[in-house]
Amino acid sequence: MCQTVFMKNEILANLDNPEQLERLYRADKPSFKRAFKALYPELTDNMLVRFWNERLSSGNEDVSWGNSKDLVFVIIASLIAGLIAKLPGFFSIDEEFFYPRNIGFIVFPALSAYFAWKNNLSVGKIALIAGAMLTGLIFINSLPDVRDSDTLVLSCIHLGLFLWAILAFAFVGEPRNNVDKRLGYLRYNGDLIVMTTLILIAGGIMTGLTINLFKLIGFGIEELYFQYFGIFGLAAAPIVGTYLTQTNPQLVGKVSPVIARIFSPLVLVMLVIYLVAIAYSGKDPYNDREFLLIFNALLIGVMAIIFFSVAETAKSTKSQTEIVVVLLLSVVTILVNAVALSAILFRISEWGITPNRAAVLGSNILILINLLLVAAQLFRVLSKKSDIAGVGKTIALYLPVYFLWTVIVTFLFPLIFGFK
Repeated sequence: MCQTVFMKNEILANLDNPEQLERLYRADKPSFKRAFKALYPELTDNMLVRFWNERLSSGNEDVSWGNSKDLVFVIIASLIAGLIAKLPGFFSIDEEFFYPRNIGFIVFPALSAYFAWKNNLSVGKIALIAGAMLTGLIFINSLPDVRDSDTLVLSCIHLGLFLWAILAFAFVGEPRNNVDKRLGYLRYNGDLIVMTTLILIAGGIMTGLTINLFKLIGFGIEELYFQYFGIFGLAAAPIVGTYLTQTNPQLVGKVSPVIARIFSPLVLVMLVIYLVAIAYSGKDPYNDREFLLIFNALLIGVMAIIFFSVAETAKSTKSQTEIVVVLLLSVVTILVNAVALSAILFRISEWGITPNRAAVLGSNILILINLLLVAAQLFRVLSKKSDIAGVGKTIALYLPVYFLWTVIVTFLFPLIFGFK
């Protein structure tokens, strides 16, 4: 955000200086494009600005590989992530102990370092990020190795969400309520999923070709390949994906909104059919624990789609139909949440509180409140009492609540419930 604001100010200060505009563009093309697109509606009377608009709109969309410092950083970060992933092999560490507790530390520190560097964060903020991650690392690895402990499993799962929230702080770069940057973080996650998936698909094709080509000449390299190239490739994929999405926003900038538009109505139809099917299936989340867990996983997945759709929609004015679809999806998800919440309350009243039930109950309550707020804002948009930016603001301002919940489950549940 700081870089974008700086670029906006530089563009405005050099509207009559073509040479300096060109230098700004060559120095940081992604930031220049974002800043220019934001400024263009206010500067359409300027001939030079109109020229730049044509250039940026119809210009070459070749992939930018950034500068040499960026590339060196990505290569080093990818190698470090791969080395962390290989620690159990290097030091004979029990993989069942290492990976559940430390899988988040393979990638999240590297991504946080990348955004801390690009946002020019102060030493104090970098120390805060490093301190929070180090605290999580020491805490999770100091917990007793009790394989059937629900609190340990919950702590490991929520530690990943805790690290995700720390990454958000590095991405936003500011402690204050910067709504645009928080929504930008949600969009970044959607873009990263798309880009990383493409990288993994390409990597999978290359893996298949490589292994089979060597097999044709009598070399079985499967174990060696997966032990080194495979692990290093998996660790590097989200780092490289992040780098590509940040230096080349055009790569997935048009794909992610299309995915959001396609899947929102499809998920809505699926949910409605699914709720009807439940009534005829004989299954219910009240007495079937596994079904309740799947039900809650479905709820979280749908909620993520809603938030991603709103984050994409908030970038510009969208049609009423799109807003109606997201509102209906929110309402149906609220019904799903109500069923899940009533089921967990029933199980607590019948069989008492457990770490899993407490975690699911807290999560469902937080999600329900968030969905109600989002649905209310969407209804206000349709009633012409607010605009779509208000919906994005509701989501952005609520995100720290989830962060606080991850802190509670990760660090306090093992102390409150022991290692049940």
